[in-house]
Amino acid sequence: MLCRCALLALLLAPLVATGDAPFYPDKSNLLVYLDARALPHAVKRPGEWSVRRAHILENMQRVMGPLPERRSLPLDLEVLATEDLPRFRRQKITFVSERRASDGRPDRVPAFLLIPRDLKYRRPAPGLLCLHQTTTRGKAEPAGLGPNPDLAYAAELAQRGYVTLAPDYPNFGDYVFDPYENGYASATMKGIANHRRALDLLQSLPEVDPARLGAVGHSLGGHNALFVAAFDARVKAVVSSCGFNSFAKYMRGDLTGWSHKGYMPRIAELFGRDPARMPFDFTEVLGAIAPRPVFVNAPIGDRNFEVSGVRDCVAAALPVYDSVFRARGRLEAIYPEAEHSFPPEARRAAYAFLDRWLR
Repeated sequence: MLCRCALLALLLAPLVATGDAPFYPDKSNLLVYLDARALPHAVKRPGEWSVRRAHILENMQRVMGPLPERRSLPLDLEVLATEDLPRFRRQKITFVSERRASDGRPDRVPAFLLIPRDLKYRRPAPGLLCLHQTTTRGKAEPAGLGPNPDLAYAAELAQRGYVTLAPDYPNFGDYVFDPYENGYASATMKGIANHRRALDLLQSLPEVDPARLGAVGHSLGGHNALFVAAFDARVKAVVSSCGFNSFAKYMRGDLTGWSHKGYMPRIAELFGRDPARMPFDFTEVLGAIAPRPVFVNAPIGDRNFEVSGVRDCVAAALPVYDSVFRARGRLEAIYPEAEHSFPPEARRAAYAFLDRWLR
């Protein structure tokens, strides 16, 4: 097993893009890294994997834009409304992510914070970042205020004893923010920056154990949970539902859906919406999170993310878990008979997975 110090050094490898990362034509073979002359070397140990991992994060930033430095501004948590429910307290809040470059005002992210009612009888609880799908309701849906109970995972997990935080993604719910007027190259990277601040908020709460944080999301939230975990080692476990497949199998290789202003425009502007030209793929995003636990819900009938492309990603990442880190069982995927959904049996399996790693 990897010692704690070695793992920490690996996960804290440089996150800011330097522009020096080589292009990897084959993103399904993660057990290789390229040197400065593009010569391949085998990856057998964590130290060798750290080179490939650094290249993955740099290449993600070629598409998303540079990862901002961690913010030092006060979070300035503001509670707008509180609702006491039988099992948890649901608070509508805002917190400061950064100062807007356009006018210097604090950028306040709207969110729902759900705190189990009986925590005073326990030690501090794990904290979960719960990220919503593409819906105008934004944060309200995972918080239990939408019509679909299958997507109320922030509320369900609060009932299980987790402190859950469901923020709005830019331009969903109550959150209006133009990433491009504020210096971002993508809404995706602004989402990552906000979600890292959301982790700061969870860690600041007396009800939360700051060493036991996770991320859960469906669809839009499913890949955003993976993205924040790839860039932030504080995320100790991830659940991604209907969140990704390989770019080559996304809509038969047409990346238009990934390239609009709500995601990553550089996919069109710099890489021609061509999977073969993309600097990264989800095979590598999964690998970049290793050896931390990841649970994937990938329904067989998902028309957004064709399931064989999910299987390809999981198969490519498993050798990093199994061979490099000896962490078999930490990458788990299920393939239920469903469409683009998070059905009850999948949620039960996902919640048991979180209990195993965060309890």
